[in-house]
Amino acid sequence: MTHEVSFTNANVVLPNEIVSGGVCLKEGMISDISAGSVSAPSAIDLQGDYLLPGIVDLHTDNLEKHVSPRPGVRWDVKLALMAHDALVVAGGVTTVFDALCVGSTIRKPERNKYLEPNIAGIKSAKERQLLRADHFLHLRCEITDKGVLPLFSQFVDDPLVKLISIMDHAPGHRQAADLKKFREEQYADYGLSSENLEQQIDEWRAASEELGPKHRTHIAESASARSIACASHDDETDAHIEEAIDLGISISEFPTTMTAAKAARKAGLSILMGGPNVVRGGSHSGNIAAGELAREGLLDILASDYIPSSLLQAAFLLTAEHIGLNLPTAVRIISANPAAALGMNDRGAVEVGRRGDLVRVTVSEGTPVVREVWSEGRKVF
Repeated sequence: MTHEVSFTNANVVLPNEIVSGGVCLKEGMISDISAGSVSAPSAIDLQGDYLLPGIVDLHTDNLEKHVSPRPGVRWDVKLALMAHDALVVAGGVTTVFDALCVGSTIRKPERNKYLEPNIAGIKSAKERQLLRADHFLHLRCEITDKGVLPLFSQFVDDPLVKLISIMDHAPGHRQAADLKKFREEQYADYGLSSENLEQQIDEWRAASEELGPKHRTHIAESASARSIACASHDDETDAHIEEAIDLGISISEFPTTMTAAKAARKAGLSILMGGPNVVRGGSHSGNIAAGELAREGLLDILASDYIPSSLLQAAFLLTAEHIGLNLPTAVRIISANPAAALGMNDRGAVEVGRRGDLVRVTVSEGTPVVREVWSEGRKVF
C-alpha cells in the first residue's frame, strides 16, 4: 500500500517565499506543493502554522554531554543516545551530525575512551531503526593529541562519517587567544595551582607547534581523498583562512573574528556559527557575535553546538528588526545551506523530490514552538 501524507492550511516556508497552501508526501518524499487548500479528506489541517523543512544540524556536542553527564560518570551509550535523539527531534532537527572528539585535550582527557563505544552505539541504533532523526558522524580531530592519527584512521572510512573538523584548542590563539582570560577560566573550573597550569599551557602550546602542522595536513588530505567535507575550527586570522584554503577545506566553523569571517567569505568558504551565539546575543567565549556576522552577510550555516533547541529559536531571531533577514533566508541557514555544504541535496528544503522531513511550528508570544515533526513522511514528534 502506498504511504501518503497530506497537509493543508499551512504557511509553507519554501526556499525563497512563504506560500499559504498545502504539501503532499508520497513514500516519504515531497510529491506536491500547492497554494490554497488540499482537497484530500485525510489532509492534516495545520491551522495556519508554519511548515518548515527539517533542520540539518552539522555540529552538536549533545551526545557527549549525555554519555558523560558529570566528571567521572559514564552513562550507558544506548540510554544516552535515546535521550539525545529525543531532544534533537523535539528541536525540529531531522538530520543530525553527532560531533565526536577524536583526540583528547588536557581539559577533557577521557574523550578518547568514549569514541569507539559512542560510534558503535550510533551505528547499532541506526541499523535497528531505533532513532527518530537521521544520524551521521562529525569527527572533531584535536591535532594537539599525539595519538590523534592512529585513532582517526580507525574511523575515517566509516560510511556514516560525512564531516571532519580540524581543531587546535591550545591556548594563545583561536578560541583561547586571550591567555589571561584562559588562565582565569582554568583556575575557576579545575582549581589548578599556578605552577601546574603554566606547565600544562607550555606543553599544550608546544604540541600545537610541533605536532599540529603534520596532523592538520594528514587529516585534511585524508578527508579530501575520501570526498568528505572538512572544516577548519575557530579561525582567528587571515593566515588561518589561507591555511584552510591550502588544505582544501570548505567550511570555516566558528570563526572568532570579523577578520577571519571576511577572509572566509572572500575565499568562498561556508561560514558556520553556533545557534546559542544568536540566542544569547553573543559568544560565551567573548568572540565575534553570530548576529553581527549575519548583518554583514557573513553567515551561511548555524549549528546547535551545545543546545539542540537553539537552531529554530536562532532562525526566528535572525528575522528580528536589528538583523532583518526574511524567514525563508533565515530558515535556509538551518536547513538547505548545511545540507548543500555536505552535498546532501535530497533534504533541507520544501521542494518536490526532496525527503519528507518537515516541522510544524507555531509562534507563541514571539517564540517559535515545535508542534510536530515528520522524518521521511513518518511522524516522529
